[in-house]
Amino acid sequence: MSKKTEVSEMFISDELHEECGVFGIYDFDGNDVASTIYYGLFALQHRGQESCGIAVSDTEGPKGKVQSHKDMGLVNEAFNEEILEKLNGNIGVGHVRYSTAGSSTRENAQPLVLNYVKGTLALAHNGNLINAPELRDELSKTGAIFQTTIDSEVIAYHIARERLNTSNVEGAVARAMQKIKGAYSLIVMSPRKLIGARDEFGFKPLCIGKRDNAYILASETCALDAVGAEFVRDVLPGEIVTITPSGISSNMVHKCDKCAKCIFEYIYFARPDSNIDGISVYDSRIMAGRILAKDHPVDADMVVGVPESGNVAALGYSLESGIPYGIAFIKNSYVGRTFIKPKQSSRETSVRIKLNVLKEAVRGKRVIMIDDSIVRGTTSARIVKMLKDAGAAEVHVRISSPPFMHPCYFGTDVPSDDQLIAHDHTVDEICEYIGADSLGYLDVNKLGDMIEGRTDYCDACFTGDYPIAPPSDDIRGEYDK
Repeated sequence: MSKKTEVSEMFISDELHEECGVFGIYDFDGNDVASTIYYGLFALQHRGQESCGIAVSDTEGPKGKVQSHKDMGLVNEAFNEEILEKLNGNIGVGHVRYSTAGSSTRENAQPLVLNYVKGTLALAHNGNLINAPELRDELSKTGAIFQTTIDSEVIAYHIARERLNTSNVEGAVARAMQKIKGAYSLIVMSPRKLIGARDEFGFKPLCIGKRDNAYILASETCALDAVGAEFVRDVLPGEIVTITPSGISSNMVHKCDKCAKCIFEYIYFARPDSNIDGISVYDSRIMAGRILAKDHPVDADMVVGVPESGNVAALGYSLESGIPYGIAFIKNSYVGRTFIKPKQSSRETSVRIKLNVLKEAVRGKRVIMIDDSIVRGTTSARIVKMLKDAGAAEVHVRISSPPFMHPCYFGTDVPSDDQLIAHDHTVDEICEYIGADSLGYLDVNKLGDMIEGRTDYCDACFTGDYPIAPPSDDIRGEYDK
């Protein structure tokens, strides 16, 4: 059996999914915040499309009373005006989810609301813990009963238990942070406080914003823009911030000796209008395109991006090379949870339904196609074929990330290495499989050049250099039953 045949039989799906998005707000003037959370989550929808939720409380009402609503699907599918009007409170948290661990069910939707002896907590989490199974087993042996299969509930239980031995909830969060290992950006709502926390490596982003007399925590600055808030600063790796009417207090639980912020935020996850840890996502993608143009030049008639994350890198390639930037794809923006995927026997494919080629734009042209990544290879092969079927004379593929060689254990849906086409195949073999005339990846040694020369990032999915030793067993989805 040829390599190409092996690849085509192995790689069935090729979608790299987002992680999760979190949003929290505390309005000191007492205004209801549910609608603001809704719009904040709408701006973070790209980070998760499986489920979403909002939990709110009234700091002047009965202490610990939390109203919440969560459901499967997109934000505008799960919420309507009637639901939002029933969520009364001036402090709240929201979440959009894609499952990297734990099954895709309504029970696993966040925020999690926990009632315990000290009151009520609501928690929204972005990331994955690498020691969740051990912590879950430890809690189970002391009587804990779990309602979900997600590691976020492990975090919530530990905060609740530590609260029994501390004078305040932020102290409980700090003590829980000593036990949990892995990636987490947390927003915790207690009856009178809004708390944000970030793991010591800073894997996942979290920022602080302000609007009038309200403070906001969010995964990305684009969510602050969406609700008319001003950016204050990023939550630092290893930091807990506590928001009360007195202002913001900070506690550095861990010192970041070697931060490891997810480089894929800049390549793919974050919206281009966001700034992550002081770096413009837009500028980083422009730079990635420029680097590709320098390292992998080719004579061509036009440069195009695969929507959405490939578009800005394509513009960067065009600016550097002088080859005109064009639009080759029209994206269907209305593929929500009700989208029924075509059966294998059907002529339709998910790719063709989501994307359509502008035949007039590419016919007879030598096309440079920029995409953010190749995971298994099947989607890239279909898109290249679509371009050639539309009349493109040549299709040269350029990827604004290095080849995926290793899985991610920190909240990004990069699968195990036996499902990564680059793990066992050369660039030439991948090029042949996807049907491209040439293929070039971003040089792994130039990732830092994307982000102004910074070195405080995690590139383990490309290099295998994990900032924390990965679990001996691949436990992702272990509770997904």
